[in-house]
Amino acid sequence: MTTSLSLLVLAAAGCLALAVPLLVWSFTTRTGAVRQQTLQNLRRDLTTKDGAADERGAGLLGLAQRLTPASSVKRLDRLLARAGRPAAWPVERVMVTKLVLTSATLGFVLLLSLGELSGRMLLFGVGLVVFAWFVPEILLYNAAQKRQQSIQEQLPDTLDQLTIAVEAGLGFEAAMAQVARNGRGPLGEEIVRTLQDIQVGQSRRAAYTELARRAQVDDLRRFIRSIIQADEHGISIARVLATQAKEMRLRRRQRAEEKAMQIPVKVIFPLILVILPALFIVIMGPAAINIMEGFGGKM
Repeated sequence: MTTSLSLLVLAAAGCLALAVPLLVWSFTTRTGAVRQQTLQNLRRDLTTKDGAADERGAGLLGLAQRLTPASSVKRLDRLLARAGRPAAWPVERVMVTKLVLTSATLGFVLLLSLGELSGRMLLFGVGLVVFAWFVPEILLYNAAQKRQQSIQEQLPDTLDQLTIAVEAGLGFEAAMAQVARNGRGPLGEEIVRTLQDIQVGQSRRAAYTELARRAQVDDLRRFIRSIIQADEHGISIARVLATQAKEMRLRRRQRAEEKAMQIPVKVIFPLILVILPALFIVIMGPAAINIMEGFGGKM
């Protein structure tokens, strides 16, 4: 029994000692040499150099690809697209991070279970390992939600700028380029990418549809649908932009009013659970102490 326990301790310690450096590596290492060279070629004149490139972490990446289901890879790709595809976090790095983080958590759970292996500890360990597996996806989902909220908040002001630029005599694409140069944030980045798609030969309808698909914002999707219909039927873009800007401002005001109406409901639970008990203690505490002292004196 003692020998098997010692072997289990050594195995758990070895897994943890291997997983922690790999986790640190996954957060600090740079992108592989092959990927860097490819990106540099795309930014310059598409010239490549012959020779073998040593891409660090290829074995670990292959293991992560074999262990990660195809459905999970597709879900990660969709989450990365909604999060704006951060340059420091390609899908390969996210896969490796999931594997390393889960391995480190598994080693930690094994160390905890050495003293007492009960049903509660087993359930806690399984839940912790499953949570560690989904941590990168949770972080990506949170980043995507913040990005969508930022796009939704920037959309009315962006439409106002587009309306002013079009009414001043610029074409719609020139107005988009002007707004993208002056604006910042995720919406400006998406507009720049849409203009780049049009410049490389993609049709306007396809580029606008891809913009709505990447952003996943209902207001932006409705605006894109209106622009596509106006382009197909020959309707004035300036009139469509003015109408859409007015509608977006109305929706923003309605969302603000809705959030303001939700405040009393959200305040009820902290009020009942935290504020009222403390208030009762402050008000009724001295009275209760006086009553107890009065009955004690009589007795």
